[in-house]
Amino acid sequence: MASVTIQSVRKNFGEVPILHGVDIQIADGSFTVLVGPSGCGKSTLLRMIAGLEHVTGGEIRIGDRAVNDLPPKARDIAMVFQNYALYPHMTVRDNMAFALHLANADKATIESKVSRAAEILGLGALLDRYPRQLSGGQRQRVAMGRAIVRDPQVFLFDEPLSNLDAKLRVAMRSEIKELHLRLKTTSIYVTHDQIEAMTMGDQIVVMRDGRIEQTGSPLELYDHPANQFVAGFIGSPAMNFLPGTLRRAGEQAFVELNDGTRLPAPPLTSGSDGQPIVFGTRPEHLALANSGGIPAKVVVMEPTGMDTFVACRHETVDLSAVFRERHDFAPGSTIHLVPDTQRAHLFDAGSGQRLAA
Repeated sequence: MASVTIQSVRKNFGEVPILHGVDIQIADGSFTVLVGPSGCGKSTLLRMIAGLEHVTGGEIRIGDRAVNDLPPKARDIAMVFQNYALYPHMTVRDNMAFALHLANADKATIESKVSRAAEILGLGALLDRYPRQLSGGQRQRVAMGRAIVRDPQVFLFDEPLSNLDAKLRVAMRSEIKELHLRLKTTSIYVTHDQIEAMTMGDQIVVMRDGRIEQTGSPLELYDHPANQFVAGFIGSPAMNFLPGTLRRAGEQAFVELNDGTRLPAPPLTSGSDGQPIVFGTRPEHLALANSGGIPAKVVVMEPTGMDTFVACRHETVDLSAVFRERHDFAPGSTIHLVPDTQRAHLFDAGSGQRLAA
């Protein structure tokens, strides 16, 4: 196992800059998730760590070795791809053993490592099958087994679950997390799915347009987003945003929405009187009231059994609310939503940065 240090790393494709000086510290044995919208540079960064893309500037270190100029086979990493990349003419056993054969490992070592990986992943009964005889989840386990037998210092995962159906994705998330807890190998996982990021990562790195917006634990990013982009990207359903103005009267601070609705400002809020802001509140932090709060017109009701999801609209702004109780609001009716100001956030309307003391 080894730590991974990414220092001032840049990447250009021709004259086009893709990564703009990225800095990440990945601890030995940790599970770090790179998350962000398509085109943010996360897969490019992973391929640079793997040695599949040239580093334009900066340094990548695995353990105490700078690996910028090392070929992939010399970096002691193993990569699991989105499309499995299995050899169709080889059995499961041969697919898993292929890298060991290339390394001239002896027969006993190959058999031992393949058997161990098959036991960990529940593939013992499938070793003599071919990829075409396997389900998508089984193929992905074979791809992970092929990585495990190499006993690398670092596992790299490039959106490995994106080709699976929703139910299987949930099951495979748990399998990969359990695998990491068992092997304790440093892992770097790329996804655009923030649910995967929240449920799997010890550390999440949120990227946008080739830059890092925020790094932290899942709950740190959820409870204390650095800016409006992170607040809107992390969490499902997404955080609600209402434009307004910060007002101060002595020691008191409140938010005046564009329709004149007044809400208490979150505690320890910075910002000046009259500053244009965006008020952020998560759907599950809204409570129903008979009056006051934020008046909202119901658009759609979505009962899920466990929760009731309500899509509604305040003036021209779409809002989402999630209630544990069951409700039956008629579309077009008006409900009143009171945000938990202890958990709300204010963002500067211009920069998007969170206003905090």
